[in-house]
Amino acid sequence: MTNGTTFPAKTFAAFWAAFWLLMISASLQDALRNPATHWWEPVLWEGSSALIATNWMLLAIRVRGRYAPYLAKPLRWFGAYLRWLPVVVVTWIAMAYAIRTGVYAMMGLSYQHPGWGFVVVYESVKLTIFTGLWLGVLFGVDSYAQWRVQRHRLLQTQRALAEAQLAQLQGQLRPHFLFNALNTVSALMHTDVARADQLVTTLGDLLRISLRTHGNEMTLLTEELRTLALYAEIMRERFRHRVTLSWQTDDTILSVAVPALLLQPLLENAFKHGVERTTTPVHIEVGARRAGSLLQIVVSNSGTLLAEDQKDGVGLRNCRERLSIIYGAAASLVIRNEGDCVAARIAIPLAGVMP
Repeated sequence: MTNGTTFPAKTFAAFWAAFWLLMISASLQDALRNPATHWWEPVLWEGSSALIATNWMLLAIRVRGRYAPYLAKPLRWFGAYLRWLPVVVVTWIAMAYAIRTGVYAMMGLSYQHPGWGFVVVYESVKLTIFTGLWLGVLFGVDSYAQWRVQRHRLLQTQRALAEAQLAQLQGQLRPHFLFNALNTVSALMHTDVARADQLVTTLGDLLRISLRTHGNEMTLLTEELRTLALYAEIMRERFRHRVTLSWQTDDTILSVAVPALLLQPLLENAFKHGVERTTTPVHIEVGARRAGSLLQIVVSNSGTLLAEDQKDGVGLRNCRERLSIIYGAAASLVIRNEGDCVAARIAIPLAGVMP
């Protein structure tokens, strides 16, 4: 572990070993076609190269954390490594040729090679190409590992920000929700004490459910509908003779998780814009069903239709923002006139929240 990134040592080692096995195999095949060359000679040549190169590569990997800050500046990163190339060339030539000379001597033979001037030039060019190739591989591995770490940190930061935004939005919604319910109770206290008392009991049930979901952004659809039913009961007491409600829910989706208190602003709007603004009877319908990979929820009301210049209030803006944070573009909230009704339609992916 270096600089927060995990080096894929086993994978890199496998590629390194495969590369040198390929080099040895190719050299061995060439040697077998030359009767004057013993089979062990190409193995010795490439094997000594592999031994020395492996030690240099292990050193490069070991100090990679020192150069990790330069990954964003490739030229500087490569320059930091390549400044050691003259040392690599000198030590590699000295050690490789020493090993080969020693092994040949043990075999009672003399290691024949071109003049040292040619050796230095030839090996320098070859080592420069070889070093550039494997440094490119190392750079790619480290860059990818660092990108993954940065992406993970970015996702964590985004998730923390989203959770903070959701907590803020939910904190805005609960007082707004409670304020509307208390207003309804207050409107009845001076006209029908018994009904007001019953509403206080219902409000108590509603608050208990609300407290159970406090701190939890998601809740089961069945709990969300239970909360909505209690809120509807309070509001219906206020407009007892002017509103009827019906529920159309697919029982197979009751265990689906939805954002807590998501539907209350929609029902609140149905009462505020559909019931309060007219003296004629209003029908409100709440429905939830599965549509392919989506959960579709609708709250519709008769009565006053949506004005062309109608703008979202606090509750609806809250709903849109929460859907966007949790599901991204996969969820939607559409409010429109449909015949003689106003319908608020929510579509949520059944697969869950954004990754």
